[in-house]
Amino acid sequence: MSSFRIRPRFTHVIDLGVDAAREQIVSRVKANQSRCEVKNFPGFICLRIPEQDRHYWSPRLNLSLETTEDGQTLVTGTYGPNANMWSSYLYGYLLVGTLGLFSGILGSCQWWLGMSAWGLWIFSGMAAIAFGMYVMAQFGQKLAARQTFLLHQIYESAVGEEVDIR
Repeated sequence: MSSFRIRPRFTHVIDLGVDAAREQIVSRVKANQSRCEVKNFPGFICLRIPEQDRHYWSPRLNLSLETTEDGQTLVTGTYGPNANMWSSYLYGYLLVGTLGLFSGILGSCQWWLGMSAWGLWIFSGMAAIAFGMYVMAQFGQKLAARQTFLLHQIYESAVGEEVDIR
């Protein structure tokens, strides 16, 4: 299970209504309670690695359940890190992106005016940091691949079908 996406995802249609699909997934996942934790909300299910097996890069599977026109359930699954990891990357990208944008604008203006374009050096540094953060996210994704695969197996056994991740 390898992807260049930061948050791999899938979509899957179940031939049940939303409430019946949610109940089926939750009841079958709870049968594997030792393998994962389940949080159940209307229209949303979250599968997480148990606390004792969780590490900094541990994934979780967020399932969004919506009704289709045919009365079936469209399940959209998104694999991602826990909230603390996701928020640190979100704020990191926000900070690096903001500094990169303004330093790029400053450096471009300096260059066009024939001045020393030191702003472009800062821009280059921010681009390198953003690339480094992306590489770190890929590395963390590889460290969590076994747990991601486990969550995917649990979901597939809950719905009784194979589901492709994109």
